[in-house]
Amino acid sequence: MAAQNTVKSDEGTHCAFFYGTLMVPDVFHSVCYGTKDVPEAISKLHTFQPAILHGYCRRRVRYADYPGIIEDKDHQVFGSFTTGLTNANMAKLDYFEGTQYERRTVTVKLLDKVGNLKGEGNVEGEERTAEVYVYLDKRELEEEEWDLEVFRRDKMQNWTRAGYVFEDCDPNDPAKVAGES
Repeated sequence: MAAQNTVKSDEGTHCAFFYGTLMVPDVFHSVCYGTKDVPEAISKLHTFQPAILHGYCRRRVRYADYPGIIEDKDHQVFGSFTTGLTNANMAKLDYFEGTQYERRTVTVKLLDKVGNLKGEGNVEGEERTAEVYVYLDKRELEEEEWDLEVFRRDKMQNWTRAGYVFEDCDPNDPAKVAGES
């Protein structure tokens, strides 16, 4: 479906930058494989590295457990550069994100050292190209920053139970892919 316009890694798989619920491997596995408890062989197919995306800001989506990002030249977003994504993974991610998001190609910087929550002490390393899901309607975003630790503490258990992540998804409304009609 969207494979021709995606960023591929050296191994022929896709790379993505996750900045919200999908930063948590258990949520990623629940979305892409239907369970948080994947076999070790599946888990080893994917790497998760801390990274920064400059020129965007992350905000809470109103009435939701997840965030969205929008372009903002004065901000940066901490997240995870993830590799090993197959075409099937990308199709499930497009479906999971839905029409609220557009998948775009961006450049992120891997972090050689992770600083504090404000990004102080980060040591940026090499640049990588990745795909990211950008929120389309900034009016639905709150001014408040989305907090990964609050999500882990208060919501993650719900998001990793079998079948939950797709309850409200419409299979006919996957995320748009930038550059495709």
